[in-house]
Parts: sequence; structure tokens; C-alpha cells
Amino acid sequence: MGLHGKLIAAIEFKASGDVFHEIFRHRLQELCTANPNIQGCDLHEGQFGQVGAIISWTYTHAKEVIETIDEEKRLIVLKVLEGDLLEKYKSSVITSHVETKGDNIDLVMWTLDYEMLNEDVGHPISLFFYFIDITKHIEAHCIPCPTA
Repeated sequence: MGLHGKLIAAIEFKASGDVFHEIFRHRLQELCTANPNIQGCDLHEGQFGQVGAIISWTYTHAKEVIETIDEEKRLIVLKVLEGDLLEKYKSSVITSHVETKGDNIDLVMWTLDYEMLNEDVGHPISLFFYFIDITKHIEAHCIPCPTA
């Protein structure tokens, strides 16, 4: 059994992929408002939305570094530096990017690349569903509720 894994999801995002990328890159603290499971986001080094910025999330006490930003692809790559994930996984890299398919349908793409510490460690399925949940919360936050 291989110790490397990759999970990929594509979620249709009705609020505009540009909005998702903007929030996930420049307005990370807005995620705390959009998703009640995230209590906070602290900047340790650098600037929000810049490569090299080191960010600490209080949902899993993960500390991540922004490794790559590509505005054209609306892509952000985060590498886990510290936290609960590293108790089971030697490495974890989280990528989000937005793709637009025909008829202006935006898809938020999540990719989780990881290496398990040993063969007894399970795949991080619940974490992966957490990213999907974050996407749904951001979408709900961005689309105004219809008035009665």
C-alpha cells in the first residue's frame, strides 16, 4: 500500500469564482464570519494574500505557509507547517483553484496531497469534506438571501 494520497473535489460555486478566490486570498478573516467552525485566522509572518505568508487557523490549530499564488488560475497552495495533521501525516498540501466551465459555471477545485506516516493511518476524508463545507459556507455568505 502506498503512503502517498491525493483527494480532489470540484464544487459548483454560484457566487462567482472570483469572489471565492478574493475571500480565500485577501479576506481570510471573513472565513470566520462565513463558517462558524473557524474561530480565527492569525497572520504570523508576511502579509495576507502574499506568497510566504504564514497563517495559523484555530479550527485545527494548523499553521500553514502560502507556497504559491496564481491570479490567472485563481489558485492558492498552502503547506501545513504545524498542527494536528502532522500527527498522522508526514506532509499535507492544500490547493484551491477556480475553473470556469462553459456557460460561466465556476467550480471551486480542492486538492489535498498528503503522505501518511505509516500504513495504519487512514485517508483524511473528514478533513477533505471540511474544505467542501467551507466552500458551501462561503457561497451562502456571498449570496444574499431573497427578501420576502
